[in-house]
Amino acid sequence: MGLEAPKLQIEARRTEPLPTDDDASASARYDLTRFTLADMVRCGRELRRLGVSSSQAMEETADLIVRYLYEHFAERDSGRRGCVLVRLFKTHRFADLGDDLREFAQALTPSARLSPDIKCLTMLASVGEEPNWNSRRDSRHHQAIPLLSEAALDEIPMISRLLNQLGLKLSDLAPAQPEVVDDLQRRSFNVFHVPVARDSPVIPAQQDFVVPHGIESVLGFGGLLPDGNLFAVIIFARVPIPPATAEMFRTIALNVKMALMPALHGRVFIE
Repeated sequence: MGLEAPKLQIEARRTEPLPTDDDASASARYDLTRFTLADMVRCGRELRRLGVSSSQAMEETADLIVRYLYEHFAERDSGRRGCVLVRLFKTHRFADLGDDLREFAQALTPSARLSPDIKCLTMLASVGEEPNWNSRRDSRHHQAIPLLSEAALDEIPMISRLLNQLGLKLSDLAPAQPEVVDDLQRRSFNVFHVPVARDSPVIPAQQDFVVPHGIESVLGFGGLLPDGNLFAVIIFARVPIPPATAEMFRTIALNVKMALMPALHGRVFIE
């Protein structure tokens, strides 16, 4: 019974209709095109509050985080929603994933048998404009991405650039001594920023995703958790995100980390 209540709560949120652009504009506090220092402080405070319960599975906290960002960013003047899609990922050992995610990850690399210690960039939460963007289980390509090697990452340009701009190498995600992890934690809060998504070689699916959904910019931010695993939030925005806004999300990344921390030693997934 202990697992059922969180599951019902998160599934209820997923099935509720998301706010319309008019609803979002009424409650919006932040404009990605003009994100201020006061916005950064207020947004960070609200994100920290989402993770106060250690009884929450990390997936549940992640769902609250992406929904908060999705629902609270809108242009101040027009009220137009600022985000098209928001996702949160975390790395896990292949052996620590459930059967469904291990099968998904293995299917992405049919020619290589995945070892138990291979890290997989695993989607914890997703929210967006399309119905199938509102559950991690509905993702066709990104539920669990094996991080096999630096060479293999070249085939996934967005993930490769994400790690690079966060100041991390694939080797940094391997099991390490606590003092090494502590050092990486201190220097890894950075941002991944693509100010112009259209025709960017870093952002895939241009004709299927970027163009039809009017993606203007992409912003990612994250860092390392004390267990040595990476977390990262990726925002696909329909508004242009200037560098000044992107820089402020270094601090937002730290607040997201603090929200995830209470669930670090508990359950990761709802099921």
